[in-house]
Amino acid sequence: MAKGAILSDFLEKNTNIELNKVILSLAEGSKIIARLINNAGISDILGVTGETNVQGETVQKLDDLSNKILMDYLRASEATAGYLSEENEGVVTLNENGKYIISVDPLDGSSNIDICAPVGTIFNIVKRLSATGPVSDEDFFQTGNQTVAAGYFIYGSSTILILSTGKGVNGFTLNTENHQYVLSHADIKIPDSGKIYSLNQGNISKFDDSVRNFVAYCSDSDKSTSRPYSLRYIGSMVGDIQRTLIKGGIFIYPANKGEQKGKLRLLYECIPMSFIAEQAGGKGTDGRQRILDIQPSELHERTAIFIGSKNLVDKAHEFLNG
Repeated sequence: MAKGAILSDFLEKNTNIELNKVILSLAEGSKIIARLINNAGISDILGVTGETNVQGETVQKLDDLSNKILMDYLRASEATAGYLSEENEGVVTLNENGKYIISVDPLDGSSNIDICAPVGTIFNIVKRLSATGPVSDEDFFQTGNQTVAAGYFIYGSSTILILSTGKGVNGFTLNTENHQYVLSHADIKIPDSGKIYSLNQGNISKFDDSVRNFVAYCSDSDKSTSRPYSLRYIGSMVGDIQRTLIKGGIFIYPANKGEQKGKLRLLYECIPMSFIAEQAGGKGTDGRQRILDIQPSELHERTAIFIGSKNLVDKAHEFLNG
């Protein structure tokens, strides 16, 4: 479809009516969140609520607001059966007759709002396993291979929706004049290689030797492979993945020494981002296996992740398993 196409028109040609409703409801909710973020400095919505979420993390006021906004819009869609969020301990039934299940990080990187760094909303959509009635945990325990749509909204210099419905990856920029998402980045492809690696290198002493050796490889000098690579780390997954998607490279969030799982959440961070990466020609792995092959067993399950350009992810895999 031609650049400048409106999101709703794009979806009519690529998805079914019920899935359209879910995605468009997310899009409408994101417009409210974007406006709140743009005005955060002059509104009483910065800072913390005084509560902690199921992860044991301090809840920002905008985390809580974003979560409520998305639930309200998705409930109104009537196509969304169940909702899982970083901010909710358990699953929530929104519509007993809905066909789709959605897992969401309502405001990834929310602690960066005070410094105006990019933040975002990450989502993953699958068909429900149960027929009707209240949803159960089992409805959410599906591998990334069952994903029917995934993506993220990034709230930065522009508000952009990065979306895949299993037919490649496209980006839609929010037009602030008519408040429509329009196609701006058609058929996005991650470069096969890249010159950027992204991780919190301050934690490197906590990582296994294999990870440290790969980081050393990235920072070593070698003209034949254009090394050293540049280190870039924003601190919000959406910001780092957006750069990786457009410019190539690798984003790394390993497990600590002696641990099998990392920090980032499988269902609403790593699966949707890996789905996007693969649809754009890249890869996502936990260091041992493809992220989309992992069978979830907990709602807020965590995992390590190495994601981005396929050649760099393959090189990391060599170090981790060599």
